[in-house]
Amino acid sequence: MAVERQRPAAAARAAGWMLSPRQRLGLLLYAAGCLAGGALLWQSLDDWPDAMRQALFAGGIAAAATALGTLPVLLAQQSSTRTRDTLLGFGAGVMLAACAFSLTLPGLNAARAQGAGPWEAGAIVGGGILLGALLLLALDRWLPHEHFIKGFERDNPRAHALKRTWLFVFAVALHNLPEGLAIGVAFGGTDPVGAAALSTGIAIQDVPEGLVIALALQGVGYSRGLAVALGAASGLVEPVGAVLGAGVMGLSAGLLPWGLAFAAGAMLFVISHEVIPESHRAGHEGRATMGLIIGFILMMLLDTALGG
Repeated sequence: MAVERQRPAAAARAAGWMLSPRQRLGLLLYAAGCLAGGALLWQSLDDWPDAMRQALFAGGIAAAATALGTLPVLLAQQSSTRTRDTLLGFGAGVMLAACAFSLTLPGLNAARAQGAGPWEAGAIVGGGILLGALLLLALDRWLPHEHFIKGFERDNPRAHALKRTWLFVFAVALHNLPEGLAIGVAFGGTDPVGAAALSTGIAIQDVPEGLVIALALQGVGYSRGLAVALGAASGLVEPVGAVLGAGVMGLSAGLLPWGLAFAAGAMLFVISHEVIPESHRAGHEGRATMGLIIGFILMMLLDTALGG
């Protein structure tokens, strides 16, 4: 009888609905730490500059959007590969438009406003873009990780030898940090309306991104509950990056064009290195490309309508 009573729990755990006692304890400790940290943070917000508070709020919305995207996995809703590739393309389009209209062009305008000529402004922004991309390239080379979408192939002989959780944590941090930095840099600038447009676009693309991350985690063997929890937690990198970006921008107004360009370069690296290749990997290039175009148009409209 004891064996029979254990079967439903074992079956549920295998299906991904139940976590092991160690996993439940880990999640409980994580939640308690988040609540304690959040309480301390809330008490100190009155002493923060307005730009950092706004960046934290916007980064928190982006993190919530990532968590929202993981819910279909928790509800056992299966999405087709075509749908996932279309959503990936859509996210890439939103990020591309954000790089162009919310980061690169404002960076050029900021450099000109500081007295730079057309060629000098272009050199400043181009240098910032290159620095942002090179930093992400260096982190991608130096930090041990697997690509956050592709994950581990099931026939990879190293899959069971590596600590997959930490590899995914590093990969997700690499992917989400530029988005948070972009939000913070934008709010640290002089155009709060444009910053709101940028953060809105990033939050929109974070919804399908959260879904893809959770699906990737589930696909390499994580339980459904743990995949959703880790996918939702991955978005917490964004408010951290947002506060960091706004804080750096508060040090000197002269850093604004460099900061905007740096965030654009980091995001461009992620788009080219991660998102677009994965959206084309399963042979759904047409759908992914149309998703990219629609995402680009939507973010362009958001930026031009809200940013004026």
